[in-house]
Amino acid sequence: MTSPARQRQRDLESTESTEQDQSTHERACEECESGTLVKSQDQGELVCDECGLIVEGSNIDRGPEWRAFNHSERQNKSRVGAPTTQTMHDKGLTTSIDWKNQDAYGRSISSDKRSQMRRLRKWQERIRTKDAGERNLQFALSEIDRMASSLAIPRSVREVACVIYRRALDEDLIRGRSIEGVATSTLYAACRMEGIPRSLEEVATVSRVERKEIGRTYRYVAQELGLEMAPVDPKKYVPRFCSDLELSEEVTAKANEIIDTTTEKGLLSGKSPTGYAAAAIYAASLLCNEKKTQREVADVAQVTEVTIRNRYQEQIEAMGIHG
Repeated sequence: MTSPARQRQRDLESTESTEQDQSTHERACEECESGTLVKSQDQGELVCDECGLIVEGSNIDRGPEWRAFNHSERQNKSRVGAPTTQTMHDKGLTTSIDWKNQDAYGRSISSDKRSQMRRLRKWQERIRTKDAGERNLQFALSEIDRMASSLAIPRSVREVACVIYRRALDEDLIRGRSIEGVATSTLYAACRMEGIPRSLEEVATVSRVERKEIGRTYRYVAQELGLEMAPVDPKKYVPRFCSDLELSEEVTAKANEIIDTTTEKGLLSGKSPTGYAAAAIYAASLLCNEKKTQREVADVAQVTEVTIRNRYQEQIEAMGIHG
């Protein structure tokens, strides 16, 4: 615990720092006499906001001492490895032996050395996982990466999915469930948390488990880990669906308008967001004279034509449009 004397010292230092910042902001520039000295957020320099004069520049440059003007120069001069990542079971901290049969100077190595490097690569792969738990984790993370690549999901969302899977593993939520099912559900959860619109049907198409199991596992993992999920906004599906259907910006804007208007009247409650977005796009395409068939829209949104017809009737009635 912090002693009272040390706490008072910290409070005093904090007060002095605040007073110093206030006095810095109140200081006028000696050059133009009209500007105020402010501290830049990126460099930590004391700069005049009027004329740009740098009064104090005692910031430490923590970057490299070399300069690079393109990617290849940066790769050649860099003396550090890749950053740690949650998408690998060892977080990318182990060494890897390159598949190229070349030495440090780019020259081809002899046949004896090639055989030796082949054996080293084989043993390197074997010793990267020390037990069955690590092998299962490696398989699960590779599954998440495979599915994310198929769905064109950004790297940041993959990191979140892998963190959720590791949490589920620590809480022993994997026991009694398939590794593929939990991996798929964590990817779906990460997409919802990060605002990347991917429906359960889309995730199920690239997964090796059925949609029903993914939904059941997702609900279990979200409840056990306390993941807070906001309802999916149908408008997040509209740009991607319109792009796949090659519709104009006018249709996209009209579909968003239909969703906003009908949502305010309470029509969205209890409805599937993908089906709701698909019906709004279908209605907007008719209103903008860029007609698409219900089958075309249903195929892109991965819903049934019956769903689109039902939602479409509800939406045009709420909008006061007689179709």
